[in-house]
Amino acid sequence: MKSVYFLSDAHLGCRSIPHDRTRERRLVHFLDGIKDKASAVYLLGDIFDFWYEYKTVVPRGYTRFLGKLSELADRGVEVHFFTGNHDIWCGDYLVKECGVTLHTEPMTVEMGDKVFMLAHGDGLGDPDRKFRFLRAVFRNRLCQRMFSCIHPRWAVDFGLSWAAHSRLKHGVEGGDPPYLGEDKEYLVRFAKEYLKAHSEINYFIFGHRHIELDLMLTRSSRVLILGDWITQFTYVVFDGENLFMENYVEGDTCL
Repeated sequence: MKSVYFLSDAHLGCRSIPHDRTRERRLVHFLDGIKDKASAVYLLGDIFDFWYEYKTVVPRGYTRFLGKLSELADRGVEVHFFTGNHDIWCGDYLVKECGVTLHTEPMTVEMGDKVFMLAHGDGLGDPDRKFRFLRAVFRNRLCQRMFSCIHPRWAVDFGLSWAAHSRLKHGVEGGDPPYLGEDKEYLVRFAKEYLKAHSEINYFIFGHRHIELDLMLTRSSRVLILGDWITQFTYVVFDGENLFMENYVEGDTCL
């Protein structure tokens, strides 16, 4: 059986992170290294630092990455793209041009005899009221239509600048606090609560928090937070029986 891979939070295009082209190439090299081993790749959100599609216009750049996604899909690898809070404005471009499957909400999927609950992680118990308000605004259809009235030249520049300012405000690496502990980490709390009504879930896999976490919840259930592809280069691989979290070092042979 071929393996299934999970990663998130590359924030490609971020203006406040140096060497963005190098990071894109590193991600492309990783995807190239698993193309013969993978049955599916799950990209769990915030792959782009900002992405907004118009009917006939998409942001410039990312050609190496988009080409690699297309190659994987053409080879028969399932490529699943989850929207995050930075790239929620995906339309049908990635679906039609690159062959990916787009997911805008959390999903549950069976792989062999295991059940996975997958999501980017934003909106799942986050106590920050300002973030919840902005998330609601960004997802509002009327607000999206109004934003579409702005010429892409200014709209995309504004979006990238907003994202960069937010990151710089909290530090170049995003300012995400370290692991808060089992009782305070909101994605862990969400998983525990969700598990009460869905005891069949074996693995919860999230992005968003930019921390590496692999925590047993019960004897048959784990929650994993994927870190990022900015400094940690974390990925999770499921070989049909076992699940591993690894850090990619360029030149290494991936599991």
